[in-house]
Amino acid sequence: MLLNRKLNDLQNLIRSMDSLAVAFSGGVDSTFLLKVAHEVLGDKVVAVTARSSTYPAREFQAALDFVNNAGIKHLVITTDELDIEGFADNPPNRCYICKRELFRQMVEIARRNNISFVADGSNFDDINDYRPGMKALSELNIASPLREAGMTKQDIRLLSKEMGLPTWNKPAFACLASRIPYGQKIDHKKLSMIEKAEQYLLDLGFEQVRVRHHGDIARIEVSPPERLRFAQENIMDQVDDYFRQIGFAYTALDLKGYRTGSMNEKIVNKKKEEPL
Repeated sequence: MLLNRKLNDLQNLIRSMDSLAVAFSGGVDSTFLLKVAHEVLGDKVVAVTARSSTYPAREFQAALDFVNNAGIKHLVITTDELDIEGFADNPPNRCYICKRELFRQMVEIARRNNISFVADGSNFDDINDYRPGMKALSELNIASPLREAGMTKQDIRLLSKEMGLPTWNKPAFACLASRIPYGQKIDHKKLSMIEKAEQYLLDLGFEQVRVRHHGDIARIEVSPPERLRFAQENIMDQVDDYFRQIGFAYTALDLKGYRTGSMNEKIVNKKKEEPL
């Protein structure tokens, strides 16, 4: 079976690394990678999580809960991407600027702890999106075992379900800075507004949520099936009232719904239109 072969390839890749530090966010991909790595290498694996203003408190707590329950060694880097030169300007290569610095710190942590490799949770599907952060991974020799084993997001969810991981059906997540259009400044106030807005929608029962920050306008993306819930007047009124309280003057629903990399659509479309 193809899926079992991919899992076997992944296990062999990890086994060849001897010791490993896994960049762990608590998401679907990094949780699966960490679990498999721990099964293969045992105590020679450490999870490393970067805690910052672009990383919601709920995600950090979920990451803590997982490593504590699994008995995996966990190191936390406390940092602030806004202190990294150029990051707050929010250029199209923002992810490169961030990952270059964060993974540099992870490489140093691995060196100090005599760990041979550092790995991230990028998967095979990630090669189809605009991912400037992957350049930083390549420059720093960060391993991407899921991608190397040909693991797609669907593969990872299926195997996670078989393994009983709580993240198997967890909605996709990306750092809060990805909610702000390229070229618009990133600051703590905007990040706080986004985190509060998304948490409010999650508390209302929405599952796949993005709140894009367009100045005084909040553009909500939810999964396509969830869009119909906004046809209820009480939901629209509640959301609008709360979003005004936290600083948005206007609230809009993206009619197309959530899709991966929606903030990259202009960049990807522009590249397609460029002459060969």
